[in-house]
Order: sequence, then C-alpha cells, then structure tokens
Amino acid sequence: MVTVLGAHKLLETFDAPDVSTASQSIAIDLASANSSTPAKLPLAIAAADDTQSPLSPAQLANQTATSSTSGDIPLAALTPSEIVAIDFDMPTLLTDANYHPDSQTAGPIVALAPAAVKTAEAVIGTATDEQAGGTSYDDLSVDPVELGESPTLQTELAAEEVYVPEWQTYTVQAGDTFAVMAERSLGLGYSETTRILKALPDKRVLTHWRIGDSFDYKLDEDGNLLALRIMKDARRGFMVKREAGGESFNVAKIEKATQATQRMFAGTVSGSFSLSAEATGLGVAEVSQLTQVLGKKIDFRRDTRKGDRFQVLVESDMIDGTSMDSRILAARYEGSRKSLTVVRNSSDGRYYTPDGKGLDPAFNRYPLAHKARISSPFNLSRRHPVTGRISPHKGTDFAVRIGTPVLSTADGVVELVGNHPLAGRYLVLRMDNGYKTRYLHLSRPLVKKGERVTMGEKIALSGNTGRSTGPHLHYEVMVNNRQVDAMRVQLPNNKSLSGKALANFKRQSENMLAKLEAADNTGAIAKASTPSQGDES
Repeated sequence: MVTVLGAHKLLETFDAPDVSTASQSIAIDLASANSSTPAKLPLAIAAADDTQSPLSPAQLANQTATSSTSGDIPLAALTPSEIVAIDFDMPTLLTDANYHPDSQTAGPIVALAPAAVKTAEAVIGTATDEQAGGTSYDDLSVDPVELGESPTLQTELAAEEVYVPEWQTYTVQAGDTFAVMAERSLGLGYSETTRILKALPDKRVLTHWRIGDSFDYKLDEDGNLLALRIMKDARRGFMVKREAGGESFNVAKIEKATQATQRMFAGTVSGSFSLSAEATGLGVAEVSQLTQVLGKKIDFRRDTRKGDRFQVLVESDMIDGTSMDSRILAARYEGSRKSLTVVRNSSDGRYYTPDGKGLDPAFNRYPLAHKARISSPFNLSRRHPVTGRISPHKGTDFAVRIGTPVLSTADGVVELVGNHPLAGRYLVLRMDNGYKTRYLHLSRPLVKKGERVTMGEKIALSGNTGRSTGPHLHYEVMVNNRQVDAMRVQLPNNKSLSGKALANFKRQSENMLAKLEAADNTGAIAKASTPSQGDES
C-alpha cells in the first residue's frame, strides 16, 4: 500500500486486463533529459523477450490521454485533499542472484534505456579506461590479517627489541645549575645529586659552569642516570658510574692519551713581527710564546726590519684531532740587525743557544710576570707613610691587586714561611747563587719550608696583610744578608750548560737544527713535519 500526497496522475496500472501476465519491464527514454523543455515521457511496455508488442486500444487511448495532459502542473493548483492510493506488488530487487535475462519467472524488472544507463555511468563514476583518473571512495587499505600478520606483531617486535643506552650531550645554558639539570634531564633526586658531588675529587667541574660547557651522560630505559662523563679540560676529567642495582656512584679519573706532532713554520717579516708570525699559521698562544723566547735577546720594536726571515719548529699534543699544549722546540731569526737561534732543552724546559748558553739570566730582576708600577722604591731616607718618621725602606713595593701571582726570581730553596705583625705573611728564599729574596704582605704562600723552587715558578699570591696602606708586594734582594736595591744591583750572569748536560743538549738539538736549515722561507706558509725516528717526542 503506497499513499501519495498531492494531485498526481495515474500513468499506468500494471494489472491492465489486456496486458500479458508475463514478466514486463517499463522502458523510459531519458534522451530528452538534458533538454531545457519539460520532458515528454512516452510509456511503452516491452515483453520479457525484448520484442515490441502492439498496443491495445485501451492502452492507446490511455497513452493519448497521458500525452495531452503531460504538461507541467503548478504547485498552487494542487489541493491537499487529493490523495491517491495505489496498491500493487513491489518488483523484486535486482541482484546478481535473481537476475536471469532469459528467465520467464523472474520478477518485474525496472530497466533504464541505453541513454539513461550512459548518463548514470557518467554520474556514478563507472567510466571506461579512456576516462580513468577518478577518485575511489572505497577503503582499499589491506587488513594486516589478510597478509598473514598478527595484529600484535609490532607490539611483539618492540617488546623483543633490546634497549641499548647511548651517550648524550648536554650543553650548559644561561642560568643552569647542576642540581636543577640533574632533576630535569638525568632523573636524579636531591640525595643522589649530593652523593655525586661528594664523590667527585674536584666539585668545581659541576658547580662552576660557563655557558657553552658540555658533558656527556647515559640513561637507562626508565630514564635513570647510568653514567656521567665530565672533563676538566681536553685531557683530564672524571667518569661517574652508578653501581649495578644500587643508588651509590663510583668515580674514576679520565686521562686521555696524547700523540706528539711536530710542525714547521717559516715566514718573512713584513711590518709587525707578531702579524707576520700569525700569517704563517701559528696560533695566538704560539706567537706569544715565540715572542717571549726571542724577545729575551731581540727588541722587536728596534731590531726587526722588513725582509727578515724566521723559522719555527713547534710540537703539540694531539687529542681527538685537536692541538693541545704547543711548545716551541726550536726557532731561528735571521735579521739585518740581529740574528738568534734557540733550542729547547728537554731536561729543564729552558732555551739555549746551540752552544749551550742560556737565554734566561741566573737571576730575574722582577718577581712578577709583567712589570708593575713601583709605588715605593728602595730608599734609606724615606719618611714612613704611617708614623711620619724617617724610616729606611729597604725593598721595592709594586702596586698590584690582591691575588696577583708572585714568581721566584731564581732557583733556590724555601728557607722560611711565616707571619709577622708588620710584614704580614711572608716568604724567604735562599738562592743557589748565594743571594736571598724576601716577599712580604702576601695573601697566601703557595710553597712550604724546605721545598725547592725554580726561577719563574709561582710561589705566592700578593695581598695586603700586616702593616700596609694598601694592596702591594714588598720585594727584597739580600747580598751577604744585607738588603740591596733590587732594581740596580748587578745580577749574576746567564746560566749555561756544561759537561754531560751540554753534550746531551747538543745531541738532542742536531735533528731540530737540521729541520730549521731545511725550512722554506719563500712564503709565509705553514709547513707540516712528521716526526721521524730519533726526533724528540
């Protein structure tokens, strides 16, 4: 039972008395579907065997009536009371199972005319091969089960995969502290952080950071710290490892092996000696060391001329491809006004001429690495700044900041380390040449009584202890236990090698001098030299 609302026209009844009871289909020509005028739909009944049968008089009359009234009906002309009830048997759905073109028992089939089928194909998307390129809306993904995979295969593979801890690197940022970083990145609690700091021999590696510093760490699968590797410098550091199954940590020192490598540099002076040396490829620290060595005998402001030549043999410790702790092994300066050749003696680390004469005096005049302003010179008639009375000043005062390194002016032995109400903390050294030196108003001595020191060694830090008007270093030189003017006294001659020491030095220097001879001075280009057997390592 189908109820149709509105005034519709009954076009055909399927149970007409003059129509055969055989399977019938209604063919509708949609050729005029694309026309702008309302379509006139003639209706014909075709037999199941696809042959056209003649229409009966009743059918012709019905078709004529339909054609005459097939015009459009305005919507306003419809009345709600016009209800048409149609009761007929619904046709069987067309499926692969019940579709038999030659069967006479198949149910009613509604078939579209060829033009309609073509239009439907274009709309639905069943295009031919020539029209390929459409989009499929079907889910064409392959079910893993169809490929023989287990739905939990990925989970099982992940479970069987063995976790291998790897080293990661942390770079220190502004505001970082080890305590905060340890909690956020290493999964450490406060107690574990405290235990690590207590176990380290040098806590400064974790408490005194600079932006850009870095260290390595390794975590387990749960994000807990397994190991921590932090370096003090390129050569030395510490390895912190967690004990198996425990909360305690073991600390071991790291000492990276080094490989000595020699390099030869040669150049020509053109303007500044320092800039000319840098042009050969020497580093800033190496140029500074070179000027200090040659500067003991050459005044670079007065003695150098354009066109002077020089050669430098440098030895460096290589760590992971990085040059460390470069040392000048030998150097030669060939100038129009002054020439000098020096070789480093491996036994004491000092530089000598090829015949064994030392560059350093047996006694340095200044106890500081750099010259400082003399705030009060040696003066036996000085008026004391505190008491106002005439009081001899039997030393030389250097105006330096507290903590300035104080150097030994000669080789010797520490004779006394003490503290005095007037002199403050002080040192007395007995030199090998019979002289004595005294250093007063120190903030901290760095040597002990009986300890042997060498010229240029750091022995104390300057201060402002005792009776003093400000930070300074009071320095005295004593000859026969009597103070003399350290800035004017005649100092001992240079130290030279002799005997076996001289013979060993000459044997060592032969190979280095030969390399200087072979150096090319045609351009300011660094020359690499591979150490051969017999070279100093």
